[in-house]
Amino acid sequence: MSPIDLSHTIEHGMITYRGLPAPLICDYLSREASRELYAEGTEFHIGRIDMVANTGTYLDSPFHRYADGKDLSELPLTSLAGLDGIVVRCEGREITRECFEGHEVAGRAVLLHTGWDRHWRTDGYFEEHPFLTADAALFLKQSGVKLVGIDSYNIDDTQGKARPSHSILLGSEIPIVEHMTGLSQVPETGFQFFAVPPKLKGFGTFPVRCFAIVERVKNV
Repeated sequence: MSPIDLSHTIEHGMITYRGLPAPLICDYLSREASRELYAEGTEFHIGRIDMVANTGTYLDSPFHRYADGKDLSELPLTSLAGLDGIVVRCEGREITRECFEGHEVAGRAVLLHTGWDRHWRTDGYFEEHPFLTADAALFLKQSGVKLVGIDSYNIDDTQGKARPSHSILLGSEIPIVEHMTGLSQVPETGFQFFAVPPKLKGFGTFPVRCFAIVERVKNV
């Protein structure tokens, strides 16, 4: 089956997180200018982008929260690629421990489907968004999850200054993916999840092209 794209497109001028600057995307070398550098009929484009790390759909490593935590270059690929996944459909603003009752989350990438991505690129996206409670984050940590993703503005409640879910999960080296989209296309189980950022030293966060590959059902 074809991979299911679960990431937003990064575009010039878009706002991902209120208060952070939008990406500036432009030419470093335009096709027109490149024609002077190469043989006739040959041209290239070299793009340039100026953006903060928290742009589009991105992954947080422990270094995002903790100065001595692993940065993006130190995360093992086994924590980012080919993970057994589970989608948990969540209703309401608070995602509590009870939302995970009856779900096998141990050893999996747990993706929280709230449907909030329907507000992407609107003012409503930033207000009253769904979030994971501290108690639920602690439950996921104790259950041995590999990664947690959400299709919302933030995995924590941004109405306050505390960030308990970030602190609990990243403190246990559990990566977080925020601003996901398209989780309605993914079955609850039976898929592998991938969210691999560049191998950047001294960075805690960076955009990812995250996706799911659904396992083929064998004919009986």
